Amino acid sequence: MATTAKQDNNSGRIELRGSVWMTVDGRSLGGPGRVELLTLIATHGSITRAAKAMGMSYKAAWDAIDAMNQLAGEPLVERLVGGKGGGGTRLTERGLRLVRSFGVIERAHRHFVDQLSEQAQGVADDLLLIRRMGVRTSARNQFFGTVSRVTPGIVNDEIVLDVPGMGQPLTAIVTHGSAVDLGLVPGSEAFALVKATSVIVVTDADSTRFSARNCLQGTVSRVQQGAVNSEVALALPGGGAVAAIVTNASCAELGLAPGVTASALFKASSVIVGVPV
Repeated sequence: MATTAKQDNNSGRIELRGSVWMTVDGRSLGGPGRVELLTLIATHGSITRAAKAMGMSYKAAWDAIDAMNQLAGEPLVERLVGGKGGGGTRLTERGLRLVRSFGVIERAHRHFVDQLSEQAQGVADDLLLIRRMGVRTSARNQFFGTVSRVTPGIVNDEIVLDVPGMGQPLTAIVTHGSAVDLGLVPGSEAFALVKATSVIVVTDADSTRFSARNCLQGTVSRVQQGAVNSEVALALPGGGAVAAIVTNASCAELGLAPGVTASALFKASSVIVGVPV
């Protein structure tokens, strides 16, 4: 919940205004904007039309959906295949329940702010505005979890994270000094960042052996083609997702399209580990 104070210049009256934001372990799942996007998807049955109604790009809409799916730990939006119109998109039961629950919470929050506003007269100078600082990163893949194992070494440590929605542990290699400085011990919360350009997509992982420590098996959920490269999103069995940048030639050669089974590979040394502050 974010609450601000605004002064009416005509009457000198102090009014409180606020908005509701949902978080998962301190990480933003979304607020009115993202819930409106989900509502429009349910109304139109199409991400393209929902994005247009929101005045946002298709890619921005999908990025928001991917972020919500990862944090929710299960899909909020699902595709419909076939049909007279060639398929479409709809909210899962979890997505519908989230939209309904947010409406109830938002109405209760609005009533609370209205009551608080009536009591705020004369105390505007005493309001303390607290903002939580977040980390902004260009890494496309952000995984949040709990450290399950630390294997120390003289120079580097191996860190294993249990990440909800991933379906398997994630392994990272960090310097021993960094592991100590970050307080990485079993049971501690941490997040892992992996650039999409560091992720390799393969379709024959079961018949090939790789040196990459992390191999996430899933199903292609989206292919966003560009002039040279494509962004390929894989839906993981546990409800999470991972994105990779693949050349258009490789996409064609591998036959990457929604519904195709594939795996995302990345080295443990390509994983950046951080901790909440």
